[in-house]
Amino acid sequence: MADLNTQEPIIFLDDISVTFKTRTGSILHPNLVHAVQGLTLKLMPGETIGLVGESGCGKSTTANVMCGLQSPTSGKVYFKGEDVTKRTAELRKKIGRVVSVVFQNPATALNPRMAVHDQLLDPLVVHGVGSEEEREERVRELFGLVGLPSSAMYVLPGQLSGGQRQRVAIARALSLQPDVIIADEPTSALDVSVRAQILNLLTDLKHELGLAMVFISHDIQTERYISDRIIVMNHGQIMEEGPAKQVFEDPQDAYTKTLLAAAPSLLHPNLGH
Repeated sequence: MADLNTQEPIIFLDDISVTFKTRTGSILHPNLVHAVQGLTLKLMPGETIGLVGESGCGKSTTANVMCGLQSPTSGKVYFKGEDVTKRTAELRKKIGRVVSVVFQNPATALNPRMAVHDQLLDPLVVHGVGSEEEREERVRELFGLVGLPSSAMYVLPGQLSGGQRQRVAIARALSLQPDVIIADEPTSALDVSVRAQILNLLTDLKHELGLAMVFISHDIQTERYISDRIIVMNHGQIMEEGPAKQVFEDPQDAYTKTLLAAAPSLLHPNLGH
């Protein structure tokens, strides 16, 4: 693997801030919420970053900036060295080929009235990838990649289990062969019994396909299982970051220590009791 210092980051957030106006306050003087403040972050090729923190800490807003769903109020966003801060329709399409998102709840991420096969085919058609034959081949390949049985090809998402639906959502995210997968709490809506399976699948796919990944969770123990580097967020700022092993074995920040002390693993619900 090439030296990370000489490689260009896939995503580079350069001193970004995101401020929202709230409905409280007056029209002339609305109250502002600083969701993210002065955050700088680089995601390198093949790396998994774990973004961890409690609800409202700014991790999902950061992820939305990383995948082009949210523009920063200030600061710059670069994809593979290209400034994509001011997103145009053309840039949005390009972003869609670089970054894919796996959301928390597969039930809301998938169209309930569309067969699984068509949901995987759709991004390929929209982006004009390959011939009709090649697209069908890609759909079959995606099924194999995420471990879905071919019998699920023409069913509706509602006929599948939660774990199978999340596999469909992951397959859809992989359809355009992105460089990065952003996984936003991808196991929290699932039964404990299938959480480990989905985490194993994401880890295997990352290695098999050479993907970079941003894994967002409020469960720091799950992050330990999947991340190379961990970034702990609170109040829209980075409190601590470092290699996963270091953050777990020698946390420097008081907030990180609190998270670790309070976190029985979601994978093993009996731990810590």
